[in-house]
Amino acid sequence: MPEKAIRRIYGNKLRIRTCGVCFSGDNLLLVRHKALTSKGYFYAPPGGGMQFGESAESCLQREFLEECGLEIKVGRYLFTHEFLRPPLHAVELFFTVEAHSGTLITGHDPEMGQNEQIIEKVQFLSPEEVDRERGEQMHHMINLTQHPRDLLNWQGYFKFDDKTLK
Repeated sequence: MPEKAIRRIYGNKLRIRTCGVCFSGDNLLLVRHKALTSKGYFYAPPGGGMQFGESAESCLQREFLEECGLEIKVGRYLFTHEFLRPPLHAVELFFTVEAHSGTLITGHDPEMGQNEQIIEKVQFLSPEEVDRERGEQMHHMINLTQHPRDLLNWQGYFKFDDKTLK
């Protein structure tokens, strides 16, 4: 069911997404989504699709509030990642973010219906927990790091053969 909703809502269109890299100590904030892999879930940094007329910074602030319950300060631009696996195509802009208020919650995706929600959990994962989850169920950019904090040193444009949708 989630795969059909994902394809219906996000498929066959180009999406520009903003993603935030947020740490508490060495622990990386990640959103666990239902479906998308053979494991039945997928971890990615909080973020989402930009709306027409919305700045990248405003989008990221809105997405963090919706998904995580956190108000953030957007820091520096890090890198771009292009995900292309038809029917999904997204260009993701990654930024550093710092939470300054709010309470961490497992939020929702307003584009998905009440019975189609795919956000399962929002949590800070330790480097050891990230290591245990490496594989198709972890965002490709995180899989390429030795330590989650390595994301802070990446620059440029990345496109890989992502295989995250069944």
